[in-house]
Amino acid sequence: MSDYPSPLSPAGDRHFDGLADKFADSLYGAPRGELRLALLDRLLPELLDLDDQPVLDVGGGLGQLAGWFAARGHAVTLVEPSREMLDRARQALEGEPVRFIEAPLQALPERAPGPWSLIACHAVLEWLAEPRAALAMLADRLAPGGQLSLMVFNRDALRFSNVVKGNLEKALADRLEGQGRRRRLTPISPLTHAQVVAWSAECGLELRAVAGIRVFHDYMHSPVENAAERDRLFELEWRYCRAEPHWRLGRYLLYTLVRPAVVEPAMLPTQESLP
Repeated sequence: MSDYPSPLSPAGDRHFDGLADKFADSLYGAPRGELRLALLDRLLPELLDLDDQPVLDVGGGLGQLAGWFAARGHAVTLVEPSREMLDRARQALEGEPVRFIEAPLQALPERAPGPWSLIACHAVLEWLAEPRAALAMLADRLAPGGQLSLMVFNRDALRFSNVVKGNLEKALADRLEGQGRRRRLTPISPLTHAQVVAWSAECGLELRAVAGIRVFHDYMHSPVENAAERDRLFELEWRYCRAEPHWRLGRYLLYTLVRPAVVEPAMLPTQESLP
């Protein structure tokens, strides 16, 4: 019997009660997590227009992203379905201007309806049974001119990684999704760039920017051993994270999506103004 309480929610989504330690240690306590956060630290100010606006952090997990925004003067509302993850975030962000809501993404219309000028949703859609509907719900929460910082697990990178590891039959059959069982952390709905582009257009969102997160690290055969190597790897990741074709194989794809501002129709000329 697994000590993991419930692999999937009633909606078929993967939540992470029972996995806070695994996230903290094997992800954020490891070089891959450090690299992800370091790249976000440099990318987000370039990809977003930041003006101390309130931020909705959807699926905020352990609170790293909420803390990043709070440290830069933003009032943050962190929404997270896992009580264990939310409790860890509360501890980590004590004293910061962060409001915490225990709820899944599907509860946003009732719990955090907005409209919001800035929403962040990082590494969430790939854990949902219906990521397309979830993106539409996020788009509906945006104010005109509002920005969505969206990061998703890249299905094409997952395929490439399986080939590198020798899982050729799995790659040929395109059996890439995880099953959401026990403590394994393969996403149940990894997404392609084409899906994000098409679904964003359906929601009336404009794609302003895209970058790859970890375009090299996850394919390396040997671990990075020391600080000098980590620095060189970071510079490589930074140099190519927005360059063709490398960004397309980032383990994650980071997007800035914008709801166009409402444009008032031009005033029709009056009879008196006509020549």
